[in-house]
Amino acid sequence: MASTTDIRAYPKLTEALELLRNGQKDRASMKVIEHLREHGEEPRGLALLGEIAMDSGALIQAERFLRQAMARGATAYEVQRNLASTILQQDRLEEALRAFTHLDQQFDDLHLKATRAQILDRLGRTDEALRVHESVLADPRSDVRHRIVYGHSLRFAGRTDDAIAVFRGLIDEDPERGEAWWGLADIKSKVLTDDDLAAMEEMIEVAVDILNVVPLHMALGRGWDDRGAYDRAFAHYKEGNRLRAEAINYDPTELTREVDEFTRTSRAGDFGPPLAIEGPTPIFLVSLPRSGSTLLEQILSRHPQIEATGELPYIRALMRSSLELHMRHGPLTVPEYIRRLTPEEKQAMGVEYLRRSAQHRREETRYFIDKMPSNWSDILFIREILPQARFIEIRRNAMDCCFSNYTHHFGSAHAASFDLVHQARAYIDYARLMDHLGAVAPQFMCSVRYETLLDHPERELRRVLDYLGLEWTDDLLNFYESDRVVRTPSAEQVRRPLNRSGVDRWKPYAQWLGPLREALGPLADA
Repeated sequence: MASTTDIRAYPKLTEALELLRNGQKDRASMKVIEHLREHGEEPRGLALLGEIAMDSGALIQAERFLRQAMARGATAYEVQRNLASTILQQDRLEEALRAFTHLDQQFDDLHLKATRAQILDRLGRTDEALRVHESVLADPRSDVRHRIVYGHSLRFAGRTDDAIAVFRGLIDEDPERGEAWWGLADIKSKVLTDDDLAAMEEMIEVAVDILNVVPLHMALGRGWDDRGAYDRAFAHYKEGNRLRAEAINYDPTELTREVDEFTRTSRAGDFGPPLAIEGPTPIFLVSLPRSGSTLLEQILSRHPQIEATGELPYIRALMRSSLELHMRHGPLTVPEYIRRLTPEEKQAMGVEYLRRSAQHRREETRYFIDKMPSNWSDILFIREILPQARFIEIRRNAMDCCFSNYTHHFGSAHAASFDLVHQARAYIDYARLMDHLGAVAPQFMCSVRYETLLDHPERELRRVLDYLGLEWTDDLLNFYESDRVVRTPSAEQVRRPLNRSGVDRWKPYAQWLGPLREALGPLADA
């Protein structure tokens, strides 16, 4: 935990810092406020209040307190680093890059350089990112985390053999290293050998750190699946996901309530045609994870008037920051928040989204694609702030989609994937919202079925291009020749011609997927 400058002269700040270290954030905050009532805008108190706010996720407040502290002389390294981290957590990537670069030039902390590399990765500046990653690894203080991140960066850049070498080097040094094993398993070319599986089975018996145990289970699931040993594969998938679900304690009801409110309040009159606004137009690919959105993005990026920019974090970041400000006067649901937005707020956020997304653009095209998975649940917010936006939905068979999510080692952003029933509920909520929008505003969005795209690619792609007002080009069918960086689990798959390898992948596991099929109901066979 970062501390501020020396606070020993102030007993209340010392007490607040101890409370914060013990996880008592509210009590720590109140103690700092008591201190500030006694000492005015004392900078060390402001800096600590900023740290508490940052730790609590109140990023707008944190930034304000930290800037006030620095303006009053609290310029210690920890305060500057906390401010840079707060900016990064708001996904203001170029500003964060400048802040961490400035700190890196002043302070000898390898974490600063490693963070710079990751920001460059996220900005799509891959060559620069790899150079900085390599400079981090050349430092004797570098550790396993830096090598894991470097391996993934190599993989997404298409340097698969180099990525494999990095992961295998880590495994040679520490056979329990679950993230390295998952790095190999997640490469879609059956990299794991029989000896690898034997080694992992041995390691799973002795590993105790959940950060190793979970990815070991998921990697073993993938390895046994490759060999058709579906009973052994599912046992590992089930255990890895059980451990993640217990740690996350995800509640699916919040999403269900949000979709309930959206479907109850949105009507046909809310959706006019997209506005014709000068400048580049965003296309939002709308889907659940593991539904074919990376494939569709890769295909569409071959059109001379469409640029793919990957999974941009800015819609959710803008909404999160704005919602924090609106909730100063009391709690709000997301639909309520959207209804309260003023025209000025909507316009400002739309302009800011376009400014941030421009950081990722390398071409002067009419359209650019944003395929962040959370786009689907943010679709009505997007429509309010970007009335010129286009929306393309891609939907995959429910059993295949849900099971594919269950077999991936996702982070907490996809917490529904750790439980088959939770994943089914997410699919149901997704389908309810998409079907509602399709019924009340059929021209609002172009919908594609993943399986139909595989079987009739030209027909389906012509429909998409008609929706966008673009002419056909045969280059779309040569999508696998693209050398663009793809930063998703489908990085290798979209560099191959169309195939049906992902269709009916759930069927060998049917005997264990009863809870999923039951929870999905009629959607299981849709």
